[in-house]
Amino acid sequence: MLIGVPKEIKVHEYRVGLTPAGVRELTAHGHQVLIQASAGLGIGIADAQYVAAGASIVDTAAEIFARSEMVIKVKEPQPVECAMLREGQVLFTYLHLAPDPAQTQGLIDSGCVAIAYETVTDGRGGLPLLAPMSEVAGRMSIQAGAHALEKAQGGTGVLLGGVPGVAPADVVVIGGGVVGYNAARLAVGMGARVTILDRSLPRLAWLDTTFDGRLTTLYSTADALETAVIHADLVIGAVLVPGAAAPKLVTRAMLKRMKPGAVIVDVAIDQGGCFETSRATTHQNPTYVEEGVVHYCVANMPGGVARTSTFALTNATLPFALALADKGYKRALLDDPNLREGLNVHLGRVTYKAVAEALGHDYQSTSEALKPWWAPSDH
Repeated sequence: MLIGVPKEIKVHEYRVGLTPAGVRELTAHGHQVLIQASAGLGIGIADAQYVAAGASIVDTAAEIFARSEMVIKVKEPQPVECAMLREGQVLFTYLHLAPDPAQTQGLIDSGCVAIAYETVTDGRGGLPLLAPMSEVAGRMSIQAGAHALEKAQGGTGVLLGGVPGVAPADVVVIGGGVVGYNAARLAVGMGARVTILDRSLPRLAWLDTTFDGRLTTLYSTADALETAVIHADLVIGAVLVPGAAAPKLVTRAMLKRMKPGAVIVDVAIDQGGCFETSRATTHQNPTYVEEGVVHYCVANMPGGVARTSTFALTNATLPFALALADKGYKRALLDDPNLREGLNVHLGRVTYKAVAEALGHDYQSTSEALKPWWAPSDH
């Protein structure tokens, strides 16, 4: 298979879809890999390293899209990239379609086969291609929040861990999944007073045991959430409904009751955000103030630590990329029900139910989409 990796063009996005190690694995399996010139320079990977691993360097994204059978990226295709996709071409990347009708329509119009990292599952119900970036984003959320709390950034001027004789900041984490756990881990380590809310009692029990009483766990009701949020210095939105738009759990009315200069970090912004007042920002302009509260809503947070993020992501995606290349997408999806969950758009039809419901598109199941190849009886 001919596989192409374009340079990412989203603002301040330096990650890249394959490392030289990934190129070497793919070429060892007999595949050809095209890398756009300078695609890895932002994280210190020179074109020569890709060439040494077996890749060919091409000058333009247009050539990557025109020649490749499968395009491997990191972030969702921008409008100019959607326009270069073609019928039957495989796109393997993060998509986050539920809050993005324009991108979804672009993928539908292209006729491509769009497989989303964030909805690929594992045998335990986890999201193995989202998890590494969730780990990064969870840890970064505390870093970003601590910085935004500084007075010069518009915050309250509170040091997250306090000092002897002065109380630390109150940090509230909404959601106890991978993002929430990693956010709590950093916040506790920095000495903050941490409260984490979730609706899974087994998860809360696990968090309580894991942190050995160093944080407070709360079952998430509207009342508990409101009480925690209005007293917080820093609130981390770490809510995820796989493939679907994030629920708006924190309302504008709640924000009005928060401390002036309090900070929210909405890690769920890729899926539309879990604060009513959230709107996507960039690393170039990461924050804005609304209702007196500093909002940090960067939609590609892990891009801020692009080298770490690239290696963590490609460690997770490479086995699936190899399967798609070795078998072709049809056989790879049929053989692996977990990878099949990643199929979001197929030849002009939406094949992920939560996306179809969020955006009002007709839904086609993956079994129906792949029906000509589903089983011998279908031939």
